[in-house]
Amino acid sequence: MSRGALLVLADGRFPAGGHAHSGGAEAAVKAGRITGAASLEEFCRGRLQTAGLVSAALAAAAVLGVDPVELDAAADARTPSPALRVAARKLGRQLMRAARATWPSGELDALAREFPKGAHQPVVLGVTARAAGLDAVDAAYCAAYESVSGPASATVRLLSLDPFDATGVLARLAPELDRVADRAVEAGRRVVEEGVGALPAASAPLLEISAESHAAWPVRLFAS
Repeated sequence: MSRGALLVLADGRFPAGGHAHSGGAEAAVKAGRITGAASLEEFCRGRLQTAGLVSAALAAAAVLGVDPVELDAAADARTPSPALRVAARKLGRQLMRAARATWPSGELDALAREFPKGAHQPVVLGVTARAAGLDAVDAAYCAAYESVSGPASATVRLLSLDPFDATGVLARLAPELDRVADRAVEAGRRVVEEGVGALPAASAPLLEISAESHAAWPVRLFAS
């Protein structure tokens, strides 16, 4: 295991395409659900406990060697919105390109062949973490953090929110992020024994509905 590799993978400058996605923040800003730091914190907390938990568990399970094809199908089943499925696969394809260039791996090559248009991003993240020699908890942390850092960064652009305030939101969420990562790893270990049905299926219907509306906007700053 290399903590250096974890820093590379978790770095926002890693060319995985996340900068083009707001994690639902753009639609939430337009609807008036995010207006400043306090409402951003509530939005991110909800996202962390739902989409963040599911993504972190998928990534953890992939590191533990669960079949990524089965995990991808489980991710599809936990993503009702077609727009979010498309976004997750686009992000997975971009992450795959960066990962194969950074940590060449037969498992990454096999996953790329199986899903030429992209597997779900959390699944690719887990296989990438495995190729980088990281543990399940490392992948869970990466996925959980991405679920809140994306909206926080996007809101700085969308609302001209003070970056210090956005970073403060992430810092206040850190204890909850720890708990979500722990839960995700526990779920990943259960998947090894019980199958993908043991993955969490926490839902965020408003994120799904907003994603469908956002995908139809004629002009938007972010892809999702």
